[in-house]
Amino acid sequence: MAAESAQVIDYSSPYSNYRSPLSTRYASKEMQYNFSDQNKFSTWRKLWINLAKAEKELGLDIKDEQIEEMQNHVYDIDFQDAAEEEKLTRHDVMAHVHVFAKLCPLAAPIIHLGATSCFVGDNTDLIILRDGLEMLQYKIAAVIQNLAKFCDEHKDLPVLGFTHLQPAQLTTVGKRGTLWLFDLLLDERAIRRAKEDLRFRGAKGTTGTQASFLQLFNGDGEKVKALDQRVTQLSGFTKTYPVTGQTYSRKVDLEVVSALSSLGSTIHKMCSDLRLLANMKELEEPFEKSQIGSSAMPYKRNPMRSERCCALARHLISLFNNAANTHSVQWMERTLDDSANRRLTLAEAFLTADAALITLANITQGLVVYPKVIQRRINQELPFMSAENIIMAMVKKGGDRQICHEKIRVLSQEAGNEVKIHGRENDLLDRVRADPYFAPIVNDLKDILDPSTYIGRAPSQVTEFLEGEVKPVLSLYNLEKMKPVNLKI
Repeated sequence: MAAESAQVIDYSSPYSNYRSPLSTRYASKEMQYNFSDQNKFSTWRKLWINLAKAEKELGLDIKDEQIEEMQNHVYDIDFQDAAEEEKLTRHDVMAHVHVFAKLCPLAAPIIHLGATSCFVGDNTDLIILRDGLEMLQYKIAAVIQNLAKFCDEHKDLPVLGFTHLQPAQLTTVGKRGTLWLFDLLLDERAIRRAKEDLRFRGAKGTTGTQASFLQLFNGDGEKVKALDQRVTQLSGFTKTYPVTGQTYSRKVDLEVVSALSSLGSTIHKMCSDLRLLANMKELEEPFEKSQIGSSAMPYKRNPMRSERCCALARHLISLFNNAANTHSVQWMERTLDDSANRRLTLAEAFLTADAALITLANITQGLVVYPKVIQRRINQELPFMSAENIIMAMVKKGGDRQICHEKIRVLSQEAGNEVKIHGRENDLLDRVRADPYFAPIVNDLKDILDPSTYIGRAPSQVTEFLEGEVKPVLSLYNLEKMKPVNLKI
């Protein structure tokens, strides 16, 4: 205990401080960069440059040399100096204005001219949201492509369906996959729409009235409108929000996070299904040769990727409430109680969605199907499901429907007892064969029990769905240029 109490903790070590698992374990480098301080504050500087360019174009006394000076110092950010400035000013934007002004003495008088903090803060957030949504679009498209291939390959493979998690009529492995795929198509649409609906806050002033810019342009409202549009264009947007308070409406954040949380529900549902199917040994996620399923039980093949997806998805789903609650308490033109929450919620929503999609892409690249296990389970349940077909076959041979129904009912109950009470195999067909009443159809039982006759239009449905719904969505993306996801995740 004495030695332990004398221990000196090195707080400067990165391992002595909390590090988000989203950064250290799960999310991609590009998404991490999108929400990084480097990207955020260099975007602030780009916005100050865009503002100066637009103000110069509209007649303010801003020199080319001032703009060039700022352009030369977009990325060389002294974060330590900015932190010291923020300690003094207690204001992050003004701290970075001061640091940028030190690097750009010529431009110092016109940096942030007429703007409020939300000019850089909110507009940067909208750029980051736009770029993050685009990254997620391509990742979800990659998952859709993988899953579409899986569905097509297994569209004809009969499998026992489940309703209420109880054996139901047959479907196919590919048709079941289309249920996951359809949900993902809805998510792709929601994320695409969220990105397309994003606008720019633009140059709106402290309470959204553009009063400061009206002063700069001596009451010329048309120039103020032109400034708003020009800054928007220079920043890569085509439209601005028509009205804002000090901030753009936090309803925008809610719409974006809603789309990502909805994606979380899709991922959780799909990966829960995969975990159940892995338990039944019908289907498994990729499992590496050297992978260890359990430290104590070496035979185990745990669905750890699907479990990870479910864990991440639950966190993603929960973030919707944060976004909804934050929007609901933005009094009047704005309050600052959104700031700390948004720093957490927006970044974590994107990083979590990114991490889950990376893992899901990995899973869908290497799903393993076990047809023999699937067939065995069908064989266990199909005799019960074939009862109606047996009755119809007997009627066609001249049998009485009611008499046949009663005989099948009795034999089914006896076979069910063999399975449930004695733990034996389903012997209904043996009982049918042994009953002289069913002699007229005994030779037809093989055809009656062909699983392919119990799957309806499932194969055609898969083909039609892939062609009519999935293919048009994938045509929106150039997936061939994407770097493939490493299977050894």
